[in-house]
Amino acid sequence: MSVSTSPKIVVRGTKKPQSFSDWANKHRKWLFAAPAMIFVGLLIIFPLVWTIYLSLTDSHGSVRAPSQFIGFANYMEVLSDTERFWPAAGRTAYFTITALAVEVVLGMIIALLLWRPFRGEKWVRVAILLPLVATPVAVGMMWRLIFDPNMGFANQMLGWIGIPAQPWLSGQSTALPTTIFMDIWQWTPMVVLIMLAGLTSLSDEPDEAARMDGANAWQRFFFVTLPLMMPTVIVAILLRSIDALKTFDILYATKGKGGGSFHEVETLNIYAYGLSFDYNEYGLSSAVLMIFFFIIIGVMWILTRRKKGIK
Repeated sequence: MSVSTSPKIVVRGTKKPQSFSDWANKHRKWLFAAPAMIFVGLLIIFPLVWTIYLSLTDSHGSVRAPSQFIGFANYMEVLSDTERFWPAAGRTAYFTITALAVEVVLGMIIALLLWRPFRGEKWVRVAILLPLVATPVAVGMMWRLIFDPNMGFANQMLGWIGIPAQPWLSGQSTALPTTIFMDIWQWTPMVVLIMLAGLTSLSDEPDEAARMDGANAWQRFFFVTLPLMMPTVIVAILLRSIDALKTFDILYATKGKGGGSFHEVETLNIYAYGLSFDYNEYGLSSAVLMIFFFIIIGVMWILTRRKKGIK
């Protein structure tokens, strides 16, 4: 007696519903990163939104005090301030451009000197990186003592070679260049690290080919090494320009409120800080910070576009 079995009917086109565990396993990299991304996002978004809100109100005296919405009146008042805002903006640009230019050039020179192996190179690299160990406030206080007009070591050294004492931080015309020197002293090692990383990643073949064609050291640098290093140079400029624009601690540690008695080192950061904590003008200070924020975004956009163009 034969037993007949009915054939199994396979329904095609149906898809087994995906379980949560399968979905989580497929997107695990985003799930693990999500808490940190949300936290960082809130840290950025909330202060930004709150600052925008304050910049559109007449908030003063206390952030909890009643305030009225006044639109862009704070921005108009700030942009029409030719006594404090525009001079502070000029000092910010001068500080950033001067410090950045010296740091990039000096960083490239030092990186080229450290590029090839030599005896004791490890100790030299450690010594060059020492300024990065100290905090900017500590660096400012140290140089403030060195440049003290009465007992500072800098004027003593000038006296040994017959040069009269200089006002350094106490002079209206010398205070800002002196603080720029402090920034250069501390942050040039960072540029050296970036440049050195870029140099070590370069291939030796283009330089050897130029050497075989009879190019000297200067020609090989300007026509071979420097063009290949331009993406790295743009990265160094991008990082340092943003950091230099935001410089606050060295300036405040050396000159205090208002950037000095005559506002000689008052940048936009110092100006906004004074409006907030010295005069309690939170609406005006928020407007200054938002203008400053858009300036930084603009600089980042220009440098990023430049970097893409070079690539």
